[in-house]
Amino acid sequence: MNPARPARLVFPALRWEDRDLDGVWPEVRDALDRGVGGFVAFGGSTSDMLALTRRAKEHARRPLLFAADLERGAGQQFSGATQLPPPAALAELGDAAIAEAAGITAIEAGAAGIGWVFAPVADLDVEPQNPIVGTRGFGAEPHNVARQVRVWVESAQAEGIHACAKHFPGHGRSTTDSHAALPVIEASRATLEDDLLPFRAAIDAGVRSIMLAHVAYPALDPEGGGRPASLSPSVIGLLREELGFAGLLVTDALIMGAIAASGRVETDAAVESIRAGCDVLLYPTSVEDTVAALAAALDSGDLEDRRVAQAVERVEGAASEIVAHAAAQLDEAADQHPGQALRLAVASLEPLRGMRPSLRAGESVRLHVIDDDSPAQAAAGSAPGTRRFDRSVLANSLRKHGAPLLDSLSFEEDACDLIAVFSDVRAWKGRVGLAPESVRAVNAVLARAPDATVILFAHPRTASELPAARHILGAWCGDSVMQEAVAQQLVPNPPS
Repeated sequence: MNPARPARLVFPALRWEDRDLDGVWPEVRDALDRGVGGFVAFGGSTSDMLALTRRAKEHARRPLLFAADLERGAGQQFSGATQLPPPAALAELGDAAIAEAAGITAIEAGAAGIGWVFAPVADLDVEPQNPIVGTRGFGAEPHNVARQVRVWVESAQAEGIHACAKHFPGHGRSTTDSHAALPVIEASRATLEDDLLPFRAAIDAGVRSIMLAHVAYPALDPEGGGRPASLSPSVIGLLREELGFAGLLVTDALIMGAIAASGRVETDAAVESIRAGCDVLLYPTSVEDTVAALAAALDSGDLEDRRVAQAVERVEGAASEIVAHAAAQLDEAADQHPGQALRLAVASLEPLRGMRPSLRAGESVRLHVIDDDSPAQAAAGSAPGTRRFDRSVLANSLRKHGAPLLDSLSFEEDACDLIAVFSDVRAWKGRVGLAPESVRAVNAVLARAPDATVILFAHPRTASELPAARHILGAWCGDSVMQEAVAQQLVPNPPS
């Protein structure tokens, strides 16, 4: 076998951070020269990403797959693209909203050169203490989620991209974030049948790929000794043989803490995953070390040529199919995408307690911002794939709509008090719900302004942690589009 061929199974991260095209190119070129099959992209702009994909394909002279996590639209990763409400919010609006969002996502992904979209999340939101699913999923009822996953897959793939249902066989029952540790889901096989329903629906809809969870399921892998599903022949056999899935299988990111917590060296886990039947190794710490481990396993017979050849064939086949759908150029209809997204976001706002808020003309606003994510983000430091959050959009949008915001948060002036609470589902955050200090901060404002409206940029069930709040507006997540939607809701008739 050509020594470069196993490298086709390795998909490193392409993290733009604050770099331009020339800044990221050397590491991309190095990975291409080692033979990788593609990349998973984080950050950057739509135009830069498209330019990079074209340069990479010219350099490699072979089809490549570029992937990205776009659960909340292409704007989740790329500036210049459209942010969308999270799946849980779309689910409340119905199937038509899900189809609309999936189509926008796929069109804009293609315009950035992204042919492989890591969405939809097919996990059930059944465990309130789950720190990583929450609003990323469509909900808790298996049949509804299955239908909604089907709608998303069909609508996105109709635009020429490959969707990826994740995280098989279901991450929703865990109380641990697999970014940080190895979750073990002790549910019975009978219970897990509910979790499999959305994946069955995705397969029936023709989903082109499925992502395997770094989660252990003793009921599905009784002989596995607590190994993650991403390394399990039993779980992969269930997917291939019982569910009949013949498409591309990809691990969750190999850098995640679940791999080390399973007692494995990352490169050993990479070999084990391919041997078990997976096709793509996503986001390893070192491309060089991972490729070397695969080559050594082939040389020693620990990995069969036939298994690697099968995986390479799937990767290259998928890449060739994407080439047939060359990166789309956004047409005039795409100019409507931001307006469509804002319409969906406004429609998804939900009064969780009290009355739907609205500011009176000329009424002064005292805006208290409580960012529950900041301490977790600081603790994570430069955790892979994390982004800094812009919490200024709400204030700027309120001003744009004509609401006079007070510069001081003292209670000396009469004003309408708004408390913006940001508590998103984030990788490596390691917890669910509000930190005690965040609750105390909210209650301190409510003690002075008991009729203040809490704007909850979080899962709706987080409202139960704020019993003192009389008025709560649910806004699902802290992305810019949701902040803009809240401003439009509060000031429905801005001055011209």
